[in-house]
Parts: sequence; C-alpha cells; structure tokens
Amino acid sequence: MDLSSFIAGLPKAELHVHHVGSASPAIVSELAMRHPGVVPVDTEELRRFFEFRDFAHFVDVYLAVVSLVRTDEDIRYLTYEVARELAEGQQVRYAELTCTPYTSVLPDDPEHGMPIEAYTEAIEDARIAAERDFGIVLRWIYDIPGESGMPAADATLSFATNHRVDALVGFGLGGPEIGVARAQFKPHFDAARRVGLHSVPHAGETTGPETVWEALRLLGAERIGHGTSAALDPQLLDHLARSGVPLEVCPSSNVATKAVASLDEHPIRTFREAGVMVTVNSDDPSMFGTSLNQEYEIAARLLDLDASGVADLASAAVRASFADPEVKTALLTAIEIYSRA
Repeated sequence: MDLSSFIAGLPKAELHVHHVGSASPAIVSELAMRHPGVVPVDTEELRRFFEFRDFAHFVDVYLAVVSLVRTDEDIRYLTYEVARELAEGQQVRYAELTCTPYTSVLPDDPEHGMPIEAYTEAIEDARIAAERDFGIVLRWIYDIPGESGMPAADATLSFATNHRVDALVGFGLGGPEIGVARAQFKPHFDAARRVGLHSVPHAGETTGPETVWEALRLLGAERIGHGTSAALDPQLLDHLARSGVPLEVCPSSNVATKAVASLDEHPIRTFREAGVMVTVNSDDPSMFGTSLNQEYEIAARLLDLDASGVADLASAAVRASFADPEVKTALLTAIEIYSRA
C-alpha cells in the first residue's frame, strides 16, 4: 500500500477545524441557493471566490459564508453534512469543531440572529444523528471572534456557561490577531476554565511569539491554535516541549493566509526537532482547497515520515484531544490495528 492510500484509510482525530469553514462547495452552494446574493452558487466561481490575498481578505470571505447560516435548519444541515464529509471522506472518527455561535446568534441584532437555544438544539441534533449514521464523535469548542471585541467575548462566555451542552469541551479565541490584545480576554478564559472548559486559543499565526506567550500565561492555553511564529523563539519552543502543550498545525492554511511563504518554509520540522508535540489539522479545509488527508500527506513529506510515522502523528492527535477516555482508547486501538494490517 502506498503512503497516500495508507493515509486515506487511517482512522483520525481532527482538533483544529472550523464549523463554517468546513462547508464544502456543495454545502455552500446549497446555502447560497437558500440565501441568494451573498456568494456565488456555481462551484467554479466559488473556487475563485476562495482565492485569498491575505489573512484580512480571508476573514472577509469567511464572514460572507457565515452570513449564509441564518436559521436553525441551516445550522443543522451544515453540521450534519460536515460530519458526513469528515467521516466518509477523511476517516475522521473524532472531531472537535470550533463553533462561533456569536456570528449566528447575534444577540445585539435579533432580527438577523437566532436564539442561542435554537442554535444549540440544532448542533446537538446534528451531532447525535451524525454519530448514529456515520460513527463519528463530535465535540464543540466555542470560539470568541476576536475582531468583535468585548460584546462577542461576553456573549460567547454566556453561551458556554449559561447554555452549556454536554458536548462542549473547549473555549477558544479566533479571528485577526493584529490589534486584538489577548490580555482583554483573560477574565473570560478564567471563567470558562472555572467551569471545566479547556483553553484553546489561536495564537502566533499572524503575529510574533509574544502572542503565544500571552495565550499561555494569560489565557491558560492547553493547546495552541497554529502557533506558527513560535519557531522564532527558542525559549518558547523549549517551554512548549517541556510543558507538553501541543500545537495545532495547519500547513495549507498557513500558506493560504500568508502566515508562511510556502509549504517548504513551514516550521513543522522545527517544532518536531525541538520536541514540541504537534497535531496535523485542516482548519478551514474547503476554503483552503485541502483536506485532512492532504494535510497528512504534506506533513509526511515535510517530516520524512513513513506509514509508521504517520500513524504516530495520528495517535498524537488522539492523545492531545479532549475526548473521553473510552473514545481515546478505542481510537488509539483502531489506529494500531490499521497500522499492523
């Protein structure tokens, strides 16, 4: 079996993948037909629509797709179909989807948003149906859209604590990093951690290593989303290695948003050589024209991995996850059995 075929059949966990950003062209086209005039319906036009100039442009395009998700039925459809594609196309058995309920609930604009109760009911209905139909276990990370500031942070914390669902495991922070200080969100992360949610902010994607330090010191980060610029700080690399805080590495995303110049310049090898735990993820796969299988192929090339090394990478994602112990054990066993076949 060649390495691509091995990767295609390998059971996997996906830890850094965005709910809306996972919408394939087929899903986006369906939503665009429901709510015309926002994004192209034709899949070829969608491909050109997703050609990003820089991170700021990516955010603009992402928010345009977000604006297509307007009703609880849109949420339910999106979630179920994303789960189907993860399970059937990528052999993902466990995924922590980063959701940004603020952009769908819009508490300050009730005419264009839905109640949080409708949002949570929709994602939970889809989660339960997807596990029944596809065997994939889904868990949620609620993400503050940093560009929306304190109103979004306050609302997201309220959603996570006052309307919590059992499948919610983490509390995150996304969006632009430049001009969005991490320190202002410390009270929100403190409160989320007090109720047992794990801290998983994005950091060091489009800013320097200091943003990663702030995520660790101020937000109590247990995993770092991206962390690309950590490669520039040997002291930070040593700290990550000694503390065991994993990096959620998303190579194609980092190239698409111009966080790194090219795949060959991606710091994933620097991370591994420094002893940092890395997991491989797809981030916003449809928007970046990639998949988790493709990201594993890229990582295998950049790290010179054979099938055994790729299986170790998949196992690392399971160990870094917030899955229940029995889910972790079952998935680690499935990876081991598959690797021996």
